[in-house]
Amino acid sequence: MWLIDQLAEQHIRAALEKGELSNLPGEGAPLILDDDSQVPAELRTGYRLLKNAGFLPPELALRKEALEVRDLINQLDPEDQARESHRKHLAMLELRLQQAGVNTDFLYGHYGDSLRDRLTKDQP
Repeated sequence: MWLIDQLAEQHIRAALEKGELSNLPGEGAPLILDDDSQVPAELRTGYRLLKNAGFLPPELALRKEALEVRDLINQLDPEDQARESHRKHLAMLELRLQQAGVNTDFLYGHYGDSLRDRLTKDQP
């Protein structure tokens, strides 16, 4: 057992003995666990800590920003002067994503189109 697992078990046992874990919201409900089976065992605790702290890897943070800028552009009036600067910003984000090896089809809806085509093909 890893040291961090042993420490966690000690804290849980102590809290149980003090009754600190009784009558909590969701008590008795099934846990919703993340599927971390693809993450090596020695990295799972670190990944879980980063996730719980709200950390996003740089590529995902860029992806999120690109989606936000794209949505902003779609909401702007076509005549709006700010639209062109946002388009440039989106092009820069797209280039950075491509340099990081991330496919940028998600910005243009290609994935949704291909999924829709596949689903409609299967229907009689």
